[in-house]
Amino acid sequence: MPPALRSSSADPRRGRLARLGFGDPERAVGLLEPFPGADPFADEDLLAGLGAAADPDLALRGLATLVERQPDGGVELLGALRTDPLLRARLLLVLGASVALGETLARQPSVWRELADPAPPAEPRAELLRAVGADAGDDVPVGNADRATDLLRAAYHRLLLGIAARDLAGEADLVATSAALADLAGAALDAALAAARAGEPDQGRAARLAVIGMGKCGGRELNYVSDVDVIYVVEPAAGVEEAEALKVGTRLAQGLMRICMAPSPEGALWEVDAALRPEGKQGPLVRTLASHVAYYDRWAKTWEFQALLKARPVAGDAEVGTAYCAALWPRVWEAAARDGFVADVQAMRRRVEEHIPRAEQERQLKLGRGGLRDVEFAVQLLQLVHGRGDPGLRSRSTLAALAALGAEGYVGRDDAAALDEAYRFLRTLEHRIQMHRMRRTHLVPQDPEDLRRIGRSFGLAGDPADALVREWKRRRHEVRRIHEKLFYRPLLHAVAKLEPGEARLTASAARARLEALGYTDPAGALRHLEALTTGVSRRAAIQRTLLPVLLGWFADAADPDGGLLAFRRVSEALGETHWYLRDLRDEGAAAERMARVLGSSPYAADLLLRAPEAVAMLGVDGELVPRPRAALVEEALALVRRHDDPTAAAAGVRGLRRRELFRISAAHVLGLLDAEAVARALTVVAEVTLAGALAAAQAFVAGERRSPLPTRVAVIGMGRLGGEEMSYGSDADVLFVHEPLPGADERDATDAAFAVANELRRLLALPAPDPPLLVDADLRPEGRQGPLVRSLASYAAYYARWALVWERQALLRARPVAGDAQLGERFLELVAPLRWPAEGLEDADVREVRRIKARVEAERLPRGVDRARHLKLGPGGLSDVEWCVQLLQLQHAGQLEGLRSPQTLAPLAAAEQAGLVGAEDADALRTAWVLASRIRDAVVLVRGRAGDEVPKDLRELLGVARLVLGQGATPAALQEEQRRAARRARAAMERVFYG
Repeated sequence: MPPALRSSSADPRRGRLARLGFGDPERAVGLLEPFPGADPFADEDLLAGLGAAADPDLALRGLATLVERQPDGGVELLGALRTDPLLRARLLLVLGASVALGETLARQPSVWRELADPAPPAEPRAELLRAVGADAGDDVPVGNADRATDLLRAAYHRLLLGIAARDLAGEADLVATSAALADLAGAALDAALAAARAGEPDQGRAARLAVIGMGKCGGRELNYVSDVDVIYVVEPAAGVEEAEALKVGTRLAQGLMRICMAPSPEGALWEVDAALRPEGKQGPLVRTLASHVAYYDRWAKTWEFQALLKARPVAGDAEVGTAYCAALWPRVWEAAARDGFVADVQAMRRRVEEHIPRAEQERQLKLGRGGLRDVEFAVQLLQLVHGRGDPGLRSRSTLAALAALGAEGYVGRDDAAALDEAYRFLRTLEHRIQMHRMRRTHLVPQDPEDLRRIGRSFGLAGDPADALVREWKRRRHEVRRIHEKLFYRPLLHAVAKLEPGEARLTASAARARLEALGYTDPAGALRHLEALTTGVSRRAAIQRTLLPVLLGWFADAADPDGGLLAFRRVSEALGETHWYLRDLRDEGAAAERMARVLGSSPYAADLLLRAPEAVAMLGVDGELVPRPRAALVEEALALVRRHDDPTAAAAGVRGLRRRELFRISAAHVLGLLDAEAVARALTVVAEVTLAGALAAAQAFVAGERRSPLPTRVAVIGMGRLGGEEMSYGSDADVLFVHEPLPGADERDATDAAFAVANELRRLLALPAPDPPLLVDADLRPEGRQGPLVRSLASYAAYYARWALVWERQALLRARPVAGDAQLGERFLELVAPLRWPAEGLEDADVREVRRIKARVEAERLPRGVDRARHLKLGPGGLSDVEWCVQLLQLQHAGQLEGLRSPQTLAPLAAAEQAGLVGAEDADALRTAWVLASRIRDAVVLVRGRAGDEVPKDLRELLGVARLVLGQGATPAALQEEQRRAARRARAAMERVFYG
C-alpha cells in the first residue's frame, strides 16, 4: 500500500477516508472537522463527491480554503453542496483536478454560485465586453483602459471555471469543450481590442481591424492553455488614408496583445502569437487585405497555406474578417497543386520531430511520434490533397474533417474510427495535464501522484497511474501506425499532380480527360467509370477517389482501355471484399502497380481475374519475388494429399500455378525480374505443376489397382523445360522413364507406369481457364510412334542400338524435373556418353545436323509468315543460336566440361572462353537470343497468348516495345533493334554452324 494511504485503527474516520482515495486521511480529518453545520463525516454525499474527485486531498484543501473565504463562514456553501448534486459534482471535480481554478475560486469566493446554474453557459463575448466597460451592442465597442487587464482576466477565469466544470462533470465532450475555449478566447480578444480602442484618438475608428484566429483557435479546437495564434488584417475607414489606417491598426493590435499578455494578480491568460502572419516575425504586424492576397499569391510557402486551413474571423471587424477568409479560402485548396507540395508537408512533419529535445521525445504528447501532430498533419494533408475536388472535406475541425475523410472513403473506416478515438483521448489527456496549474505544457508527467490524479480523472480502474500510461502508449502506437500509412501514402503524390477539377470527375470532365489521355474508346471507358463510381456505397466512394489517378496510370501503359476494363472486371469479381480497395488506397504502390500491370498485359490481367485475391501481392515487394522450388513442391503435394479425386487435386495444383504465373508476370511487367529470372521462375512453376500432377496420377492409379505401384517413375525435362529456359508459351517437353521395383513383374510395372503417364497428361489437359501447360513427349525414342513410357533398361537398349543424331542432340537438354530423383540421375548417367561423346561427332553426323537444320528452316515456318519477323525460326532467331551451341556441345563437350549444361548461354560462354567461338560472334549470338526471348515473352504478355512473331499490330507492338526496351520506347525502335540483332546473329551462325 502506498505511504499516502496511511490510516489509523484508532480513528475509523481516517480509514474510511483512505478507502475513498485520500492520500493523507489524517490531514483530511483535520480539514473536515471545522466545517460548520451538520457533521461532515455523516454527509455521505459530500464524502462520496470528494472521493470521486481526481485528487480527493486537493479537492478538500480547495474546499476548505473556499469555506474560509465565505462571509458567513461557509454555511451557505456547505448547505448548497448537501442539497444540490449538480453543484456538488461540478465544484468538487474542479477543485480535485486544478490548483489554478481553486485559486480562481479563492480570489472570487462568490463565483461558486454560478456553478449551480443548470442553464447553458452565457455567450462569452457580451460578458467580457461588459467586464471592460464596453457595450456589446455597439458596432465598434469601446471599453475602458483603466484596469482593463485585471477586469478582463477576472471575467475570463470566471467563465473558464464554468467550462472546466462542465467538462469534468461529463456534460460536454471534447469537441464542445474545445469550441467553448476557442469562443472564450475570441471573446477575450474582442474585449482586449475594445479596451485598446479607448487609448486611441477617435477611439481607433480610422482602422477597421479584424483579428483572424489561426491554429486551434481558428479551428475551434483550443486547449485550456495554448498560444492563441492570430493574423491581423486592416482596412481604412471611409475617408481615411491607407497609411493612417495601418498605423492605427498596428497600435490597436499592439494594445490588444499587451492587455492579454501583461502580468496581473488575476492570473495569466495566454500568449497572443502573430508569427503566422506573412513573412513571420520579420513582417509587418498588420496588413491590408490586398497586401495579404498579394503575398499569398506570390511568396507564400507550402506551410503557410496549410496554416490558413484553420483561418477564421474571431474578433474585431466582422465584415473585414469575412472578406479576408473569402479571399484566401479558395487559395488554400489550390496549394496542393504546387510542385513538391506533398513532399514539403511530409518534410515539415519530420523536421518537427527532429527538433524535439531528446529528453522529451518519449513524453511529448503533442509533437512526438504518435502524438497529436501525427493525427493533425495526416488529416490536413489528406484534406488539402483531396479537398481540391471534394468540398465536403473543407472543414477547419480536425475531427469533423476526419469523419468526412472516413465517410467518403479516403480513409478506411477502422482507421478513421481508431484515429478519432485516439485523438479524443490524447486531447483530453492534454487538457487534464494543463488544467492542473493552467500552464502550457504538452509533456506527460513522470510523477506518480500526477499520473494517479490524471488517471482517476479518466475513471481508470486498478492502479490509475499504470492504467493511464498503458492506455497512452497503446493509443500512441496506434496513431503512429495509421499516420505512417496515411501520411506517406503514394496516392497522395499522384492526386496532388492532377489538374484542378480532375480529382472529382463529372461526366463531361471525365470524357474530356479520357480523350486527352489517349483512350481509344472514351465512350466505352466512360461506361466503365459510371459502373464503378455510381451510387452511395462506400465502394463507389473509394472508387471515386482512386479512379482520377488510375486513369492517368492506365494511360501511361500501352492499352489504357484494356487496363480500365480489366480493373472493372477485377473490382466486380472481388465485390465487397473488405481489403481490396483499402489496400489500393492505403498500401504502398499497389494501385499504381495494378494499373501498370492491367494496362500492359492482358495475360496478367486474365490471371488476376481467375485469382483476384492475388491483388494483395502488388502492395508488398517481397510478394513479387518468385517462391523457392522446394516450398512450392511442398505446397503442391499438400494440395494433392487433401483430395481423393485426382481431378480436384489437379485443379488445386493448377490454382497454385495460376497464382505463381501472376506473381511472375506482374513482377516481369513491373521490371522486377530480368529475362533470365523469368525463365527460371517459369521453369520452376512447370516443374512443380508436373510434380503435383504426377503425385495425383500415381495416387489415382494406385487406388484403381488397390495396391502400391510396382515401379518408380521419373519425368525427364527436355527442350526449354530441361534447359531451365521456359517462356510463357512453352510446352513441357518430357520423357517418361520407369524402373520396376525388385521382384515386380516387368509387364505389370510397365502397364502401371503407362497408366500414370496417361493420367498425368489427362489431368493437365483438362479444360481450364488457365494458360495451358501442354505435356509433349514427342522427343521420346521413335517419336510419336514409340511407346509413351520406357523402362531405364529399355532406354539403354534403344540408345545403344538405334539412337540417331537428332535424338542425341535432344538429349543435350535432358534434366530430371519430377518423380523419383535417383532414377532421374541414373537416366542422366545412361545418356551422358550419347550427348557428350568422348570422341566428338563424326563428319557424317555433323553434316546430318546441318541437313536437319536446313530442313527445319525450309519446312516448319508457318505459311504466310514474314521470315524476318519470326523469333524462333527466322534468320538470327532462337533456333539459329541454339543449334550453334548444340553442335558445339556434340562436338566438344566430351573434352570440355564447361559445355556440359542443358542451358544455352552457359555453354556459349564456355565455348567463347575455349576459343571455339570468337568474342564478336559470341556476343552477337548471345544478344540475339536474349532479345528474341524477351520479345517472345512480351508478346505473350501483351497478346494474352503465345506467339513467335514480332507483332504487326501497332498497339501490340507498342506494348511489346515498352516491356522490352522501357517506358518511352517506340515500335520503330524495337523493330530496328530486333533486325540489327538478328542480322548480326545470322552472320555469326553461318560462320560457327556452317564453318
